[in-house]
Amino acid sequence: MATRKVFGGTLLVRGSESLLAERAVAAHLAIARRERPDAEVTEVTAAELADGRFADLIGGSLFASDAVVVVTDLANLPDQALPLVRQTALAPHDELCLVLVHGGGIKGKALLDALKKGGVPTVSVDPIKPWELPKFIAAEAKQLRMVMDDVAGQALVEAVGADLRALSAALRQLASDYDGEQVSAAMVQRYFGGRAEVTSFAVADDALAGRHGAALERLRWALSTGVSPVLVTSALASSLRGLGKYLELRSGSFSDQDLARQVGVPAFKLKELNRFSRDWSGRGVSVAIRAVAKADEQVKGAAADPAFALEQLLLRIAAARSR
Repeated sequence: MATRKVFGGTLLVRGSESLLAERAVAAHLAIARRERPDAEVTEVTAAELADGRFADLIGGSLFASDAVVVVTDLANLPDQALPLVRQTALAPHDELCLVLVHGGGIKGKALLDALKKGGVPTVSVDPIKPWELPKFIAAEAKQLRMVMDDVAGQALVEAVGADLRALSAALRQLASDYDGEQVSAAMVQRYFGGRAEVTSFAVADDALAGRHGAALERLRWALSTGVSPVLVTSALASSLRGLGKYLELRSGSFSDQDLARQVGVPAFKLKELNRFSRDWSGRGVSVAIRAVAKADEQVKGAAADPAFALEQLLLRIAAARSR
């Protein structure tokens, strides 16, 4: 993308990960500005293209014949604007740099299919899988000239969650405050205070490891600091599904990377799953998952006291583990 000309061309940015979409658009616009600094740049939502506005945008202005047009939320393109947008995207004139942003899904499929058939370059910005988060964090850290290992990266995920925008912001904060130092898991935990110790995944880790008292303490602290009960059931379900897959697949002839990909976790988490697996059976995991499903229904309105429902869930998980 850095060397080719962008005027007289169209770029489709497709996927639901908003941070990556914004970066893809920004990178393309940077090339456009270097190519033609005087071009007029306009960003609009697809819904704004009714009543012929798109025709005005792609024609430039009285003061700038070159135009860069970014159309976001392409899935909601009005029907009356569709023919001109499709025609222009497939054959943009030499003074136009067109960027179309689609948030994923099948809405607007006819236009997407036409763009694909027409060979329009596409940047995919789909959500990053859990096992790909260490790679994302490592790339962000490298760009910020930080040094941190996978364990510190996992601590960061547990501290702020899997949202890429939040992770990127957290890394910038760490890079600023620990300039030139190697960032460790302990540093991450100190920096974010209690957040790294009361997340829903920390509760799940204690529960699966058989640390019932610690899990209960973390749960109560997490709820008191505003963690949603739904996030706790979600984390427990995710951790149990990963453990179940590990129990099923660990005897196969997989490399660590392939096994991690099949299970849906970073490779370094396999050691933790191996420790958990010593006290779990497939049947126990199945019982625990059913208990989580029931508790999830309760915290979403079926129970009067979500906190009590979650405490009872931890007891059921402990019993399932002892099976």
